[in-house]
Order: sequence, then C-alpha cells, then structure tokens
Amino acid sequence: MPVDLPPAAVAPVVVSAARLPPLRGEAAFSVVRLDEAELAGAVRIDEALSRTPGVSLFRRTSSLSANPTTQGISLRAIAPSGAGRTLVLLDGAPLNDPFGGWVIWSQLAPEGVAGADIVRGAGAGPYGAGALTGVISLRERDAGTVADLSTGTFGTARASGAGAVQIGQVRLMASGAYDRGDGYTPVRGRARGAADTPVDLDARSAALRLDAPVGEAELSVRLGGYSEDRGAGLNGARAKATGSALSATLARTPSETGWGWRLQAWRRDSDLANSAVAVAANRATTTPANDQYETPATGQGVNAALRWSGPRFEGEFGLDARFADGEVRERFRYMAGAFTRDRRAGGETSVAGAYAEGAVTQDQWLLAGGLRLDRWTSSNGLRIERDAANGAVLLDDRPADRDGQVATARLGARRDLGQGGALRLAAYSGFRPPTLNELHRPFRVGNDITEANSALRPERLLGLETGVSARGQDYLLEATAFWNRIEDPIANVTLGAGPAVFPRAGFVPAGGVLRERRNTGEITAIGLEAHATRKLGAALDVRAALSVTDARVDGGAAAPQLTGKRPAQAPIWSATTGMQWRVSSRLDLDVDLTWEGKRFDDDLNSRVLGASLRIDARADWRLARGVTAYLAADNLLDEEIEVSRTANGVAGYANPRMARIGLRLAFD
Repeated sequence: MPVDLPPAAVAPVVVSAARLPPLRGEAAFSVVRLDEAELAGAVRIDEALSRTPGVSLFRRTSSLSANPTTQGISLRAIAPSGAGRTLVLLDGAPLNDPFGGWVIWSQLAPEGVAGADIVRGAGAGPYGAGALTGVISLRERDAGTVADLSTGTFGTARASGAGAVQIGQVRLMASGAYDRGDGYTPVRGRARGAADTPVDLDARSAALRLDAPVGEAELSVRLGGYSEDRGAGLNGARAKATGSALSATLARTPSETGWGWRLQAWRRDSDLANSAVAVAANRATTTPANDQYETPATGQGVNAALRWSGPRFEGEFGLDARFADGEVRERFRYMAGAFTRDRRAGGETSVAGAYAEGAVTQDQWLLAGGLRLDRWTSSNGLRIERDAANGAVLLDDRPADRDGQVATARLGARRDLGQGGALRLAAYSGFRPPTLNELHRPFRVGNDITEANSALRPERLLGLETGVSARGQDYLLEATAFWNRIEDPIANVTLGAGPAVFPRAGFVPAGGVLRERRNTGEITAIGLEAHATRKLGAALDVRAALSVTDARVDGGAAAPQLTGKRPAQAPIWSATTGMQWRVSSRLDLDVDLTWEGKRFDDDLNSRVLGASLRIDARADWRLARGVTAYLAADNLLDEEIEVSRTANGVAGYANPRMARIGLRLAFD
C-alpha cells in the first residue's frame, strides 16, 4: 500500500550582491570597519564617515551645504582637496566623479548602505590609482527594509529608504532619497550684505539592483541616477549636478577547494553646471563672472580578480582599467551686461594596471603584501576660447599627450599578542594622477580665480606606520602612528592679488587673488590616530577619538613661498567624544562632541580659520517593533564654525543650530 511521504525540505536560496569578501591581509593595515548601526544616525554618508579618526572632508561642511566641486574626501589630514585623495567604491565600482574626482554624496541613500571598510594609508594592491591616502569601500544593503522621514528648521525635509524583495531565485534591491532645504546664509553679522544668500538644496536619487545566481556564481546589475540643485551662498551663484551609473558584476566566493573570482564592468556619466559671481566690496551686489553651463563627462572601466584561499595562505591576482573623458563649457568675461567670451576645455585620461596580493598566517603572525604596476595617460587636451560676438578664436591651446608608468607596493605584518591584543607594522606607496578638472578647468569663487594646469604630474605617496590594538568583551582601543610623504602634491598656488590683469586668467578684482594648480615639491606629515570605545554597564556606551597630524610643505623650486607652511584645510588637532545612553527600553540618547584646532583657508596660511567646537545630539523613542521616532539637533550650541575666509577677511560659516524631527522604520 503506498505511503504518503512528507514533502522534501528545500533549502532556501540565499542571494546577495556579487562581491568578494575582504582580503584576509587587510588586518595587517589600518582598517576601520563601520557597520549599519554606526552609519544609521547620519543624514549624509560623508557625515557618518567623517566621525572616523583621519577621515577628512575638504572643508568643515558636509555635502548638505558644500558645492559639488568641494565634496572631496581624503584619509588623514595630510592635504585635503576638493578633488579628494581617496578612492571611494560601492561594491567595487568607483563613485568618484570622472571629471573632478569628488564624490556627489547625494547619489546614495544612506539607508541603502550597510557598511564601510576604511583603509587608511596608500591603497597599493587591489585598489589602483586614486587611492593616494587610502580607500573607502562601501557595501550596499542585501536584505531588510529601512525608511526615514523627517522635517526640521530652515525648511528641511527628507524622505529616504531602501528595501529588498526576493522573487524566486532573484532579489531586487531598491533605494531612493529626497532632500530639500531652504538653507542658511554662510556669512553672518555685520559682514553680511544683500548679496549673501542661503545655501539651499534640492537633491534626489534612485537606484535599483538585481541579484541572481548564475551557476556557482552571483550576478549583480545595478542602475542608479541622481540630481542636485544648490545655492552657493551668493546672489546669482548656483550649482547643479546630475549623473547616472551602471555596473554589472559576476563573482564567485572562494572555497577551501576552489578559486574565487570577480568580473566587473561599469560606466558613469555626470554633468555639472556652476555659475560664479564677483562680489562688490560692500557685499551689496554681485556681477556675473562666469557661467559653466555644462561639464559633460563619462567614466568607464573594467576589473577582474582571481583569488585562492587556503587555511594559511590567500592570494589574489587582478587587472583593472579606468577611462575618463569630459570638458567644461562656459561663458566668461562679463562686460556691458553680457558675457563676451566662450570657452571649451577638457580632454581624456586613463589608467590601467595589474596587481598581485598575498597573505600568509603562521602561529600568531600575519604577513601581507601587494605589488602593482600602472600606466597612466593624459591625451586629447584642449582649451579653446572664442569671442562670443563673432566666434573668432582667441586662444587655441592643445597640450601634448603625456603618459607614464608607476610601480607601487605595500607590505604589512601583524602579531597577535593574545587576550585581544595585537601589534602591526606597515609600509606602502601609492599614486594619484590629476583629474580632468585639475588639468583643464579654471574656476572662480567670489573674487578668487584659480587657473588649471595641463602639465600637472601624478602625485605619489610613501608611508610607514605602526599600530597597536586591544579588544575585550566591553572595550576596544586602537592607536596608529604614521609618517607620510606626498611627492609632487597638487595645490592651488597664489600668484598675485587684485585688482590686476593676468595672462590667460584676465582681470582679478579687488579683494581677490589669482591661483594656479601646481605640483609643489612635497608634503611631509607625521601623525597619530587613536580611538576607544567602552561599555559602562548594560545601558551606557562611551567613545572617543583623536587625530594629530603635523603636515608641512616643501614648495621646492615651483613654489618656494610655501616652504614651511601647512597645507590648506589641514588641521593639526581634531578630537571627538560621545556616548549612547539607553535610558529605558524605549528611549536612547546619543551625543557627539567634535573639537578641531585652527586650519588655513589658503596656501600662504594668511587666511586663518579658528578652532571649532560642535555638539550634535539625538533622542530616539521606540514606538513599536521596528518603528522609532526621533529628535535631533546639529551644532546644538549654535557655535560659529568658520569654513572659509576671503582675502579681505570676510568669513563663511558652517550651519548654525539645526533641529529635525523624524520617523524611522526598520524591518528584517
């Protein structure tokens, strides 16, 4: 007689993004791993990252109010720049803009990011060009649903979220964000004039990712787009940035008996419109100075990796290539109520390389190293200026194509001391070729003009560091001491002050200066980074971090006036401390205090930005499972935090006290 058998149990198919796990050898270097909880409290991703010791935004403002061209991010306060000296990746695909190297943070919904690995120090090995001071590798969400809705002072409103759904063997992950605000006016007090306006913002983004198994591998295809429109703080000055990105990744995780591998191709398109004005001495009026109405650019690339992982040894071999082309199109030289000149300037760049990376463990030791060889090119450069009235060519500059090869490497060792303690030592080198923006795009901020330089050489970095860590059940302590030297750093070098007429740049008005991007000898930095966390009972967590970086410039023959100076926007001291207090089963309080020493707004160290103190606070009240209401305040004490200073002493400030109330939903 037939017997009914229970249905066979079918194991659920677990699908995630196509990615390789972190290299085992990363533990020999200065790596900070942030999980979703550590990123969750921030409105912008760069705000969350900047809480890590050594992560340096170009200015003291986040992307909530910063112009797109100043949204560069660097690791360690060696020499922050608008272009950024750090490679930022999302599951292996670069997020850096193909024209300028900066990162438009509006392209990411923070709720769509599940974690970040921050590797401080030059990124030789599998990272390639651009990782001069390190790499920030972001991981996109694989599961769950998170949404955030908030409104607040200065007309701010925000809606952002991400969620994943499984359909058979396919997983779809979608994310999106909308941010708007009336903004604050950076210039305050008696210095403010009728020309000073708020830095308002309207930003939106959306992304969709498909994950599916392909045999023993995983396939991920991601499509994303963004746009932002923001005020620049002066009447008639605005910036608009738009872009899209497409990537396809096929990866297989290595096993004890088989190789792992990754194949990835990506493309990124961006555009930037940026208008600038000249400011009257009394700041009552502005006059159009230039109108960069288009900056179309395209970046694309491929990378491949082959990895073998055994009980004691792990190795990876790979190839990668990146290509970028773009140009700025602008109107300038405003006279008699109209622009009288047109300009096109741009070109193409590429970098391609091969690398080998390996790590071996023996008892309490971990040894890791990597070697890269890259070839870079700068080609098809042009700068054409025409008379707007009759189209006559006034300047036709086509610099010669250039190329070169760069070898970089890294070597690290880590010793397990037992009971959660470890000691490590590392040496590394890296390089960053100049961006299309630095090579070809002149720009203006207020009355200050900065010229491009098509003859720029790649920056190179050499570094040594040693670190110690101790980890227990309720505490963590890590400290790293480092020495870094950047050779041929690219800096905006002051050449003269207005009112005066200069070759190529034209007229510089009173209160302004002329600068040019130049390779300036070298920058040497010695520093210390440390952070600690401690659980004080079941309800209270405290944290503290310190970054000390003494960076000095040797301008060499190109810029002797900079010798002995500190790089612009590079403070020596910064420190943070904070706590999270679980007051009850429903209420959490979170407070962060950030202090920073003085920094300089210019290469000559003549524009001093005073020390700053900032307190941010947040209270979360759990309404139900997965539903939380919150109240947050940024710059709680309403401190005046200087972020810029003009040649005639007018200071710009970061945001005043800003409060917001919101609702956060989070479900598995």
